[in-house]
Amino acid sequence: MTTDLWAGKRERARQQVAPLAVRMRPGTLDEFVGQAQFLAPGKLLRRMLDADRLTSLIFFGPPGTGKTTLAEVIANHTQCRFERANAAMIGVKEIRRIIDEAIHSVETGGKRTILFLDEIHRFNKAQQDVLLNDVERGLITLIGATTENPYFAVNSALVSRSTVLRFEALSTDEILTILRHAINDNERGYGGLDLTIDDAALEHWAIMSDGDARRALTALEIAVLSSGTVDPERSAEESLSQEQPIHLTLEIAQESIQRKALVYDGDGDAHYDVISAFIKSMRGSDPDAAVYYLARMLEAGEDPRFIARRIAILASEDIGNADPRAIQIAAAAFEITERIGMPECQLTLAQAAIFMSVSPKSNASAKAIWEAMKDVREGRTVEVPAKLRDAHYPAAKSELGHGEGYQYAHDYEGGIAPGQQMGISKKYYHPTQNGLEQRIAERLREIRTAHGGRSAQSGKG
Repeated sequence: MTTDLWAGKRERARQQVAPLAVRMRPGTLDEFVGQAQFLAPGKLLRRMLDADRLTSLIFFGPPGTGKTTLAEVIANHTQCRFERANAAMIGVKEIRRIIDEAIHSVETGGKRTILFLDEIHRFNKAQQDVLLNDVERGLITLIGATTENPYFAVNSALVSRSTVLRFEALSTDEILTILRHAINDNERGYGGLDLTIDDAALEHWAIMSDGDARRALTALEIAVLSSGTVDPERSAEESLSQEQPIHLTLEIAQESIQRKALVYDGDGDAHYDVISAFIKSMRGSDPDAAVYYLARMLEAGEDPRFIARRIAILASEDIGNADPRAIQIAAAAFEITERIGMPECQLTLAQAAIFMSVSPKSNASAKAIWEAMKDVREGRTVEVPAKLRDAHYPAAKSELGHGEGYQYAHDYEGGIAPGQQMGISKKYYHPTQNGLEQRIAERLREIRTAHGGRSAQSGKG
């Protein structure tokens, strides 16, 4: 076996050009920050690793939350061979090569193989068919990573053979932990520099990175490297170590990180999750949450007409007759939004969302139509009584009896014909005691009393 005398030098050269975010990737489970929901002692993934019973995994979640890093840590922890590829770029031939080498390693008593596939949602059926059988037999362990919801974006055959783990955006405290580790690390970070960073600067990065460790570390790196003169013959860190002390303030921190980019795909999880939170906030009478989620959608570029439509639906479904003004405000908001667009329509949408949030709530109208629709679909069709049928043509009344016995409501006191039945015995509308519906309920009791009960014919049949 030939010894590569220059391997160490080449590795050091690669490390010198690697970004801080790459250099600071943890090498062990104990160094890994975040995702305690499945990685803390006693949790699912940690139990798998402790028992050395790792199954194929699919990691999904926002960028910068540690999906790739954890895959590499797992490979080190389990002493496995690690193959890495992008699902959009790897071909069937390359997959076969990886499988053949993995099988050979197992058969010769060597290490097991972990295949890490980034963007696994791009994995096509031909690639999948080559891989699935050996994944199922345990000859190769697949770890896939994606920012998309795998239950929608990944082939169901892969999902069914994998344990799906959702990565959450890192908390502000977790980002601060990662930043401080990089600042104090002598080998991979900036522990060798005379570096002082204001707490306000660290807090700014932790907030503006929006749970993305990569963005936070990149901001730190830009701030440090732009604070001194870099010698082209040395690495950036070696050059800075010869400079005067470095002091990073909030102003420098603000200049070293871009405005945060919201994770929001018009067809992805964020689109549905945020609009769901928006609707539930209005339904739950929380105007502050409703305005926040509205702002998040507008800032991410959501179509304001889509938001206006959802407000209009909520006005009828969740407020209804408890405050009939809600549907008027929703209609006005939709019309104004369509006419003036952004940015001005944010004012209209905010006003409408706040009104919906603080309005009394009732879904009685919605429940009435849902129940009636169900009966129409599933029950026997109720025939229209002869007295209610159209009687405008000559033979309708004389020969068919249409309109016979119909009582014209305006001929009676209070506009209610006593004893008048319309052919439907079932009560669909049950007003609440909220808002205007309290008065509507009283009026409805008077009406139903005047009608003298229902006919025996049922709405369900």
